[in-house]
Amino acid sequence: MRAILIAAALLTATAPAALAQQAAAPVAATAPANAFERDRQSILAQAGQYRVHFDMRENVSFRADYDPLEEKLSGGSEIVRVVYDKGDKISLQHILVMEHGGQTVVVKHWRQDWTYQPETVLTYAGPNQWTLTPVPADQRAGAWSQTVWQTDDSPRYGGVGHWTYDNGLSAWTSNPTWRPLARRDAVRNPVYDRYLGTNRHILKPDGWVHIQDNMKMSGKAGGEPIAIVQEDVINTYDRSTSYSPQAGDDYWAKTQGFWAAVRDAWDAAVAAHNGVHLEEVGDTGSVTGTPLMDLAQSVADGKTAESAAIAQARTLIEQATTPR
Repeated sequence: MRAILIAAALLTATAPAALAQQAAAPVAATAPANAFERDRQSILAQAGQYRVHFDMRENVSFRADYDPLEEKLSGGSEIVRVVYDKGDKISLQHILVMEHGGQTVVVKHWRQDWTYQPETVLTYAGPNQWTLTPVPADQRAGAWSQTVWQTDDSPRYGGVGHWTYDNGLSAWTSNPTWRPLARRDAVRNPVYDRYLGTNRHILKPDGWVHIQDNMKMSGKAGGEPIAIVQEDVINTYDRSTSYSPQAGDDYWAKTQGFWAAVRDAWDAAVAAHNGVHLEEVGDTGSVTGTPLMDLAQSVADGKTAESAAIAQARTLIEQATTPR
């Protein structure tokens, strides 16, 4: 997990000025044939090679004894690759490709899965618990769900929304969804313990932007969660050729078989329990974060056979998600 901690430090330390060089992406010359295909191309347009600028700021406190945190700016280099495209199901994997001490550091980052007109979506239900939530027929018509997964492919949050194309913008907006704390907050043991957030993904000529409106809430006292502070998160993905993606692509080529089996194991656990119970850990997202990431690195380094690593991963996931 040392690589994750190094990458986190790099993200914090990167100056906004370092993100200034951007490479514009060409705009498609022809429009897709129908609404479904137009949505698909909007999702697939998020794949590519980027410099990312992260801007997080708490704005309004709703408690007299809480002062909003100062704005936090950081950045980094990230590639987004298509894991699969099955028409009505698309998966995109984010991979950090960072330079540190003259060496390239690669860290598998988050994953986003998209499903057209989903019957269910995996949602966060409070500390250590995710639930398969039915999507009513009138809400799923023409809609796409987005499910976000942690670095080890354990669940993070899910939501449902529509792509719209008004005012010259290609944009997807989710319904409000519960989310576990991000690492930046979880490691501080703050007064809040969850977010109620709304997601927007908007394409732009040279990339895309991920905008989050998060109400940070506390449910520690039991009963209905109480609002503490509102936060805006703006993550801007600017296309760039200023670094080589090779190390990230090499890592993915070596480990994608392992991670495919891990995804299947998580899907099986969710199906078996109509959701999943999994212990959250502040600095790694979940209790499976460190061992699964370490197994993948061992496969990439040629130290562990893929089949042996997959067997260990399945055992880890089964043990971590079995109700006690």
